[in-house]
Amino acid sequence: MANPKTTSPTVASQAARTLLDPSSSATAKSLAGSALSQRSPSHQTGSTIEDMASRVLDSSKYSNSTKSLAGSVLSQSNPKR
Repeated sequence: MANPKTTSPTVASQAARTLLDPSSSATAKSLAGSALSQRSPSHQTGSTIEDMASRVLDSSKYSNSTKSLAGSVLSQSNPKR
């Protein structure tokens, strides 16, 4: 069962800014790319990105912006996983 949720315009804008920012971490850019790809309801979070997003949310070393992207990505994951 696919998850019908898509990335909001606000999070998509944040994701685009993250991808364009040369100081953004590789983790933040991966989450941003995933969030942008999920603007279409036919795309959902893969298990590798789910794991990454979960680790980001559990860590204190990531910014609120990166955690926001992680939360968005996780909310669009496959509900059966």
